[in-house]
Amino acid sequence: MSIVKLNNQGVKNATAFGSITGLGSMTFIKKLTASSSATLSFVDGASDVVLDNTYKEYLFTFNNIHPATSGAYLYFNGTDDDSSHSFDVVQTTTHFRAYNFENDSARILQYLSSFDTAQGTDSRISSGLHNDNDSSLSGYLTLFNPSSTTFVKHFISNTNYEQAAVSINSKFAGYFNTAADITGVEFKMSSGNIDAGNICLYGIA
Repeated sequence: MSIVKLNNQGVKNATAFGSITGLGSMTFIKKLTASSSATLSFVDGASDVVLDNTYKEYLFTFNNIHPATSGAYLYFNGTDDDSSHSFDVVQTTTHFRAYNFENDSARILQYLSSFDTAQGTDSRISSGLHNDNDSSLSGYLTLFNPSSTTFVKHFISNTNYEQAAVSINSKFAGYFNTAADITGVEFKMSSGNIDAGNICLYGIA
């Protein structure tokens, strides 16, 4: 009899009890900490970064990302060039968000067509972030099979942030529209620097 076991790390088939092994693991690769940084970039082979066919899935976690400039968006780009790292691979994306005010005066779920990217770069992970002392963004972005030379490279992001007494949850997803392998990704603000916070990279087996 075939058994399918489901958990938060994946799906495995087995023909007998006790034969399910290797349900997946998360391996820490690199942590970058912002300190008035123009960009935070992860490039395969640079500074101990692995972003190749070692893993089919890569996870970036955001911890208290704080902008230097109020109203700045968190942007995401990729490169397929090992030499110039131009971070200009075109993307097609879609963006949803939900929010609620601290005083419960308003709440909404909306599709943000103005945040969509259609064959462009500088895709928005978030809406405008505030630079108040208590404002920040946390969450994650998953990049799937960046070393494929056959298919486009999909990604999904889920973030939460505080913005002027509003709790916002953003869902951002799309793909790099290229058959070339993605060798690096870059995070930056639409205006000003990343004042503080860190981004960690993990490989998912």
